Amino acid sequence: MFKVNILYNILYTLGNIATPVVCYNNPMNINQWIKSATKQLELVSIASARIDCLILLEDELGRDRAWILANPDYELNTNNIKNLQKNINRRTNHEPIAYIRGKSEFFGREFAVSADTLQPRPETETLISILKTTCKEINKHPTIIDIGTGSGCLAITAMLEIPKSKAIAIDISPEALSIAKQNSKNLKADVEFHQGNLLEPISNIRYQISNIVIMANLPYVPDSHTINQSAMHEPSIAIFGGADGLDLYREMFSQISSSQYQVSFVFTEALPPQHEELAQIASSHHFEIAKSEDFIQVFKRSY
Repeated sequence: MFKVNILYNILYTLGNIATPVVCYNNPMNINQWIKSATKQLELVSIASARIDCLILLEDELGRDRAWILANPDYELNTNNIKNLQKNINRRTNHEPIAYIRGKSEFFGREFAVSADTLQPRPETETLISILKTTCKEINKHPTIIDIGTGSGCLAITAMLEIPKSKAIAIDISPEALSIAKQNSKNLKADVEFHQGNLLEPISNIRYQISNIVIMANLPYVPDSHTINQSAMHEPSIAIFGGADGLDLYREMFSQISSSQYQVSFVFTEALPPQHEELAQIASSHHFEIAKSEDFIQVFKRSY
């Protein structure tokens, strides 16, 4: 039976040490490991404890969920247990499961992520769904500019999901752009990347482009807001957006107004309580609300 040092578990529960010390000498099967690891995560209030354990097992064994659940007596070897425990220790510190794995799923595709990028979130998939519907309704092939691209999940997905679209992705972080370029290559999406602040990197480039759609999942959490322990592992530059969370959106709409490009639509993500103020910001730059769903707002040029 797999043994965990009881003294260390007690200290760990009380918060006196970061992680439990584990003995690897005795064999352990899948079912035993899941029970032990799930308990470790539950002790630090990881709500997704069992699911996280299953995900880590899938990665370690190279097997799918169905196989793992159908083979509870499969014996893990010493290396399996050591690798798994190392990842469980990281998770007990509330490090996001995506960072531990180095990847995350978005709109049915796998994207590399790191501590230099946000984790792609399910609510952001709504933006892609609305974008596809909008492009179909106006029957046009857009030039999509993704501001604050991070892992590149929005720009890459939009290009792959919308036929004959062009995608330009911008981020201020060179580290994030490195990940985005890796994802673009892996997913065979011909996205153009630029480093800099919002629209500034392309402000002097003379593109022959039309039907411009801007996607912006910019930092929108107010500076005084308390984020959860998992989000503390994510880059703060991609999370906090000033006193009310909307500073970068103000700057972005100002840049759009002075831009040489005729932007038709702007898609944004923000907290629902921020939507009224964000709509006023957009209106002051001649954009009116066209659609709102969950965290996403769509603004259409009003003249």
